[in-house]
Amino acid sequence: MNLVTISGPPSSGKTAVILKTIDALKKRGLKTAVAKFDCLYTDDDRLYEKAGIPVKKGLSGALCPDHYFISNIEEVVKWGVEEGFDLLVSESAGLCNRCSPYVKGIRAVCVIDNLSGINTPKKIGPMLKSADIVVITKGDIVSQAEREVFASRVNTVNPGAVILHVNGLTGQGSYELSTLLFDESEGMETLVGRELRFPMPSALCSYCLGETRIGEKYQMGNVRKMDMEGKN
Repeated sequence: MNLVTISGPPSSGKTAVILKTIDALKKRGLKTAVAKFDCLYTDDDRLYEKAGIPVKKGLSGALCPDHYFISNIEEVVKWGVEEGFDLLVSESAGLCNRCSPYVKGIRAVCVIDNLSGINTPKKIGPMLKSADIVVITKGDIVSQAEREVFASRVNTVNPGAVILHVNGLTGQGSYELSTLLFDESEGMETLVGRELRFPMPSALCSYCLGETRIGEKYQMGNVRKMDMEGKN
């Protein structure tokens, strides 16, 4: 089974891109499933079910969604292997723009939209910088010049990535993306022993453990303070 991890900021069009891309994969006779990871709520699993795509949903609740992802992805892979899928797509929210749910040796895709602002690529951490493929959506809403400038900013942040423009509504570009997601020679049966491409954010403070009161005397553990005396 091939595994692909797709992440990106909220509402960047990840689910729409995945649905159109799986349509193209189905035409090649490939059996594809999706694991949807999110934080508090998602009904994207219903969209996959409506399209006849096997899906598993996981909500992290109070936990970081990408920490939740890496704690559960091996069980999801086991499910995919047992069901005999050719390709399993893992969709992760990447809500803080810092986390990187990418695994070494597993194809990684970041979805980002043209409407997020030309400086957004600089604000996104390993989720964009360590991706193999960057999919840019909503290009039909902006001008050609804006598309080129945005793609240039993405290339500056991640010069090694393949950059594709995909329209989640019409499916334009999804076939090209589908040809990059499945490689029969890259099949795998387990993630045990593999490593993340980039460490998750490190934090174990009083607020992680349920503290709600504000004030230095309530702050313990891994806490970083602003330099209020230095120059801005």
